[in-house]
Amino acid sequence: MSFLSIFKKKENEFFSDQEKELIVTAIKSAELRTSGEVRVYVESKCEYVDAIDRALEIFAGLKMYETADRNAVLVYIALKDHQLAIFGDEGIHQKVGTQFWNAEVVKMLQHFNKQNFAEGIAEVVKDVGEVLVHHFPYDKSTDKNELPDDIVFGA
Repeated sequence: MSFLSIFKKKENEFFSDQEKELIVTAIKSAELRTSGEVRVYVESKCEYVDAIDRALEIFAGLKMYETADRNAVLVYIALKDHQLAIFGDEGIHQKVGTQFWNAEVVKMLQHFNKQNFAEGIAEVVKDVGEVLVHHFPYDKSTDKNELPDDIVFGA
């Protein structure tokens, strides 16, 4: 079994094709009107006691801090461990603060408690996109898609 087939198997454990499409569409839509970037990272278990610490590690590993305006946002979910976090780089965090991220986590949890994982992620991605549009509007002369729009699946 190749590495790619293992990755594909893991990916299919979490979401159906329709659910993956819902999340990726939300990411692409969120980024259409902003220079900001949104990534979604999903894995089974969180290796840390605090999900925000794991999100920070993943954020660095995906080199999300390299965006020009430091306006990337990571939505992190460990499904089987029931942990999640949202981490925004310093450019967007200075604009919205911890209270915004915490409110979005609560919103995601409300969906998760009803087993609506993909819908919860998509809604939060949409909300993050709206604040990115407000603080970092799209400029066609300078904007480029700095990070991939796909879902990243961990172990």
